[in-house]
Amino acid sequence: MVKQKIITVQNHTVKSKFLRREVSVDFYVPEIVAGGEKPVLLLINDGQDMEKLGLAEMLTGLLERREIRPLLCVGIHCGDDRRNEYGTAATKDYKGRGAKAGLYTRFILEELFPFIKIKSGVSVFRENAFAGFSLGGLSALDIVWNHPELFVRTGVFSGSLWWRKKGLDEGYVEETDRIMHAQIRNGRYYPGLKFFFETGTMDETEDRNQNGIIDSIDDTLGLISELEKKGYNRSTDIRYLELPDGKHDVATWARAMPDFLKWGWGV
Repeated sequence: MVKQKIITVQNHTVKSKFLRREVSVDFYVPEIVAGGEKPVLLLINDGQDMEKLGLAEMLTGLLERREIRPLLCVGIHCGDDRRNEYGTAATKDYKGRGAKAGLYTRFILEELFPFIKIKSGVSVFRENAFAGFSLGGLSALDIVWNHPELFVRTGVFSGSLWWRKKGLDEGYVEETDRIMHAQIRNGRYYPGLKFFFETGTMDETEDRNQNGIIDSIDDTLGLISELEKKGYNRSTDIRYLELPDGKHDVATWARAMPDFLKWGWGV
């Protein structure tokens, strides 16, 4: 008897009028979808890296060991204009990057969501989540934060939370010029949202305020502090994973991904 695959990878293409390009997306389909049980939907930016990350094998192992509930993961391949499509939709950074982030958000909400429902045959998912790495992590967080009616969780791996509206030599002020921090500070508490953050002590070497903490960790802890001020609980709503030798690379994010999956949908 041939054992059925637990995870089937399906490759699709979505024609986007907003991005004016074809977007490659990979579905990581658990066998339970065919059985009719409602899975979780997890969108992942930089989907072109999921094979290197080993996502299919990772999901298979976790499901075989009954460590997580079924998820339909959708890896969204980035385009050539990644630095403009990713970012924060409402505000470009100080170099004008992120100019198409609003269009990318519309692609996700108005084109990708309907496409996934048609192709998967699942009209309503148990919950929706969005994850990403580096600038893709900032993008995922921005979309989740601004659309809490659709999303429940976000995973931010080595997030580009330094994203700022002023250069360091343009009168930059730490407390006001980091764009995502300001969004949270000026926003409101959305009940039910959950946040996962990963950083590595070898993510980078930059330390712009010379406090002995690299910027990627400093920016992440600063953003977590803003979330706590809004009312999110560090114990129940936020998971922070700091890897002592973690780098800014796919291998590190692959080490962190099982922690994220079990944190979000562990059995």
